[in-house]
Amino acid sequence: MTTWRRVLAGAALVAIVVLGAVLAWRFGGGADVRATVAAAGMWAPLVFLGVHTLVTVSPVPRTIFTVAAGVLFGSVAGLLLTVTATMLSAVAAFWLVRVAGAGLVERYAPPAAVRWVRSRVEERGLLAVTSLRLIPMLPFCVVNYSAALAGVRFWPYVLGTLVGVLPGTVVIVVLGDAVLGGDPPPAMLAVSVIGAIAGVTGTVLAARRPDPVIVPESARVSAE
Repeated sequence: MTTWRRVLAGAALVAIVVLGAVLAWRFGGGADVRATVAAAGMWAPLVFLGVHTLVTVSPVPRTIFTVAAGVLFGSVAGLLLTVTATMLSAVAAFWLVRVAGAGLVERYAPPAAVRWVRSRVEERGLLAVTSLRLIPMLPFCVVNYSAALAGVRFWPYVLGTLVGVLPGTVVIVVLGDAVLGGDPPPAMLAVSVIGAIAGVTGTVLAARRPDPVIVPESARVSAE
């Protein structure tokens, strides 16, 4: 992710937290904020789901929406919404890259990051997608695009994405819920702790693992 995108993501995250604090002050508590959201009926979650899905197909950090889900809908509903949107976005990005090809990826994603991720998913498929999703600093879109380019099969990609994003998503939704003084279920708190540990573990393992040697296609052909 480029510097300006990091700044934009950080600013948006801070803005969401500040917005949550302002809403809590204005309405007197998280329950009142969520009552206001609930008053919009099904439109509020449907609009959130649609915007989250469409926007995160592009290189926009999904963390922004994950925090917002916790702030606006609470832990349980927020988790269901953001996981659903995440999966829809991942599937849309996967097929978009399969149809559009490498040119789309080269335009919107950092080439070095794509090469790094692609070299790993080409080796192990499902396990690689799962482990890469556990790395908090790795952009969501980069894994989407790289898996599509690397020829990962669709269902292993979907399963690896679901298993990999769930722990970190629980952590961030619970944090978003906490902005308005929410009271997440104990099970979600336990999963959030496990998710935080999984994220740190995935990052450490990725950092310690040596980069694979990538053999150019021309060299493979000549060797044959």
